[in-house]
Amino acid sequence: MAPWVDKLRTFPKERFLFGPSPVQRLPRLTAHLGGAQVWAKREDCNSGLAFGGNKVRKLEYVVADALLQDADTLVSIGGVQSNHTRAVTACAAATGLKAVTLQEAWVPYSPPLYDKTGNILLSRLMGGDVRLNSEGFHIGPKASLDVAIRELHEKGAKPYWIPAGASLHPLGALGFVDFVVELAEQETALGLFFDTIVVCSVTGSSHAGIVVGAVLEGKGRKIIGIDASGKPKNTKEQVTNIARNTLALLDPAASLPENAVVLDERFHAGIYGIPDEQTKAAMRLGAQLEAFITDPVYEGKSLAGLIHLVQSREISPTSKVLYVHLGGQPALNAYSDQF
Repeated sequence: MAPWVDKLRTFPKERFLFGPSPVQRLPRLTAHLGGAQVWAKREDCNSGLAFGGNKVRKLEYVVADALLQDADTLVSIGGVQSNHTRAVTACAAATGLKAVTLQEAWVPYSPPLYDKTGNILLSRLMGGDVRLNSEGFHIGPKASLDVAIRELHEKGAKPYWIPAGASLHPLGALGFVDFVVELAEQETALGLFFDTIVVCSVTGSSHAGIVVGAVLEGKGRKIIGIDASGKPKNTKEQVTNIARNTLALLDPAASLPENAVVLDERFHAGIYGIPDEQTKAAMRLGAQLEAFITDPVYEGKSLAGLIHLVQSREISPTSKVLYVHLGGQPALNAYSDQF
């Protein structure tokens, strides 16, 4: 086993996943697009904790650290329909911890029941302390998080803060480095190699972790991030910083190649959290060809990117391309008026 994999294995980790997430061939979508062979790795099917998703994979490492520090309350932040805060609340419930989540007005969109259905409904059902506030979207640190932590300390709790998406947490990308190790084992069993991986990118640690895994394994995969933040300059900077910091954790001698972080900014629809017609068309195509369900905030936008890249032959027709389905479907009910 490579030294960097041995190092990864030294970090404490909870077991929230069923095991390796499935790798699924998408033959009808492949035939329709007429180019590269398209497969998906189904992070949306990775866990029994409140519909799973990429955030649960990340939280295996983050919650293990919280437990080592004797925390009793996980504190985190996201939009009203945040997949991440739903996953934090789920992992808290599964480990006997409490959860406080700050749900901010990241999306300028408020149809009836937007703050009462989807992800936020699940967080309330799991007993989370859900707190709505009006702060808008950006991917950096949040002052309101500091206020909540101070309040919990004053009440005698032992809070453990988790930044949005777990992305700026020092361990936030390790789950997706592990994703690459897991994928390599699945490729051996399938007799395949995915030369191109397409993944959605907003707060950035899923994207960064896959980049780090690909750099360390050294097989020449291309990782294409599809921006869904609407703020691609900030997102690319954050992905790059997370990747460098994670590389330093696993192999201090390694460096991030200049072209390792690729972020395509053509599919974010101009704003975080709102789908455009291209997004909705991609969602319908995946659903109608493969019963492949995506959401309007993240995966609909990255699926639109995949569709364009394959149809335009920007991804070679001889490629085997892996689309990383990060989850997010619980938010769909909150967007029913879009469909």
